[in-house]
Amino acid sequence: MKLYKGLSGDTGVTAYQTGRDYIIVKFKNGSVYKYTYKQPGRTHVNAMKVLAATGKGLTTYINQYVRENYERKLS
Repeated sequence: MKLYKGLSGDTGVTAYQTGRDYIIVKFKNGSVYKYTYKQPGRTHVNAMKVLAATGKGLTTYINQYVRENYERKLS
């Protein structure tokens, strides 16, 4: 997994991993979630990939738009 930059300073995300049709996100509390084109969908996953790569806004995006709408909790 790649470390998430968290340029805003106060982030709940610590790391992420992307694939063709998914993003896996690790949070400060140790929880890891997989978001896919199946759930929450292509639009959200692609937006999350961009935010992860830029290092800003991913936690806010997840809180505002996807919340519990993940495909699977990995840990």
